[in-house]
Amino acid sequence: MKLKSAEAPALRKPRAPRGRVLRHLMTDRAAAAAAAFLLVLALVALFAPWIATHDPDRQNLALQLQGPSGDHWLGTDNFGRDLFSRLVSSTRVTLLAVLEALVLASVLGVPLGLLAGYAGGAVDAVLSRVSDAILALPPLILAIAIVGILGPGLTNAMLALGIVLAPPQFRLARGAAQSVSSETYIEACRSLGCSPWRILWRHVLPNAGSPLLVQISFAAGVIVIAEASLSFLGLGVQAPQSSWGTLLRDAFDHIYDSPYSLAAPTVMVALTILSFSTLGDALRDALEGQGGGRSRSDQEKS
Repeated sequence: MKLKSAEAPALRKPRAPRGRVLRHLMTDRAAAAAAAFLLVLALVALFAPWIATHDPDRQNLALQLQGPSGDHWLGTDNFGRDLFSRLVSSTRVTLLAVLEALVLASVLGVPLGLLAGYAGGAVDAVLSRVSDAILALPPLILAIAIVGILGPGLTNAMLALGIVLAPPQFRLARGAAQSVSSETYIEACRSLGCSPWRILWRHVLPNAGSPLLVQISFAAGVIVIAEASLSFLGLGVQAPQSSWGTLLRDAFDHIYDSPYSLAAPTVMVALTILSFSTLGDALRDALEGQGGGRSRSDQEKS
């Protein structure tokens, strides 16, 4: 599991107007399709209790491992639970897990990155070494080790992923702080008595906003596969909750008796990862093309 580089545009380029970026994204058919798919997922997660056709946790052993039918659109699992309803409820759990890990990674990485880049010296050296040490380890193995220490569960799994995904956020924020810390307007702010945190949040952080947004798009896809992997191994979501990873684990246990039950969660994981990656690529190109620099396609032509 590797976090794809955002290849962010130069930090001091003028930021693109939001309208132009949105128009660029909407004219990109792949990006528009990815955004539409993610929007549908968000709506499914929001209205899951009303979309589910059955109680996702209700067991009926008389109906175990049934194939798709008019009453059970995706069939049933080994406990007779409706797979469509469990897939819908799992979508909510999975997207909440993505949001939780992203927020934690940003809360850990961005402030520490701003502090390291602005303060420099020993503070920068220590924080950078810690970040490099985390990046040097295989992310999924490190997440498994952290969950092994904290104990299984969705909260601990997302805490582990937040720690693992914080270094890329740290590096972007640190680069933004270093790029503007010696600028004239920053020196003017210091001379006017502005506090360091005011300078960081008001003048430094906006320079990192665009590349951070691109990085978050790629990180979301990483979290989806990581959460599915941890839950598949029994380290993430615990019963009676379900996520796409637990659905994959249950389907894998009965792959010969009910091979069709593996299809839906596999497709959902694959499409979600592809959508986040496609949206991240399109967002990066939009920000580069409208932010004063050359887009990726222009660079390839040259």
